[in-house]
This record gives sequence, C-alpha cells and structure tokens, in this order.
Amino acid sequence: MVDLSPRSDLPQGTLDLLILKIVAIQPVHGYAIAQRLQQISRDIVQVPGGSLYPALHRLENRGLLKSDWKETETGRDAKFYRLTRKGRAHLDTQTASWRRLAQAVGLILNMAEEGVR
Repeated sequence: MVDLSPRSDLPQGTLDLLILKIVAIQPVHGYAIAQRLQQISRDIVQVPGGSLYPALHRLENRGLLKSDWKETETGRDAKFYRLTRKGRAHLDTQTASWRRLAQAVGLILNMAEEGVR
C-alpha cells in the first residue's frame, strides 16, 4: 500500500539530528522545537509530544543538550534546551553522515530513473 499522506515517517535516528539542528540555532523550548520542525519542513515533519519529549530527555541524558527553566514569550515557565560542546560535535558528525547518505541515495534513485549509463 502506498502512503499518499503529506507527512512522512522519519527514519530511525533522524529525530535526534533534527532536534540538535534546531537547538543549535538558539536555546528553545520543546513546543517551539516541534513548531519549527513542522514549519521549516512545510508540514512534512510533525513530531508529537510523545516522541519529542522522550528524545529531548535522551539527548540531555547523553550530554548532547543542557536545559534551564525560563519564562516563555507567553509568560509560562518551560525547559529551554541548548546544545553542549559534545552536542555540537555530534551534530557535525551526524550531519556529514546524513549528507553522504542522501547523496548516495540520490545517485541510486537517479540511476533507476535515467537507466544505467
């Protein structure tokens, strides 16, 4: 069965990379991370809280993120996440890996569409 929905399931491990990328820009709270992922991806990446918050806790436990309680723009207290030095190194490594993989997949897909050269 072909899924024609506008959303797409993320491959294993992708959510962590996307979270780290969003947090690398500036410290941000969980709800804003989900909103930015959805907005930037043009509604293709939609992360429910049941997936987002366990991922944030996992990244924090691994030392890739740190968090502090701060007031949001709406006046509510929320945990704001920021990238650690270890998180930056991990983001850089994983970004390079994903770019190599995406390029390889692109080559294979183009070969399949254009025929073997």
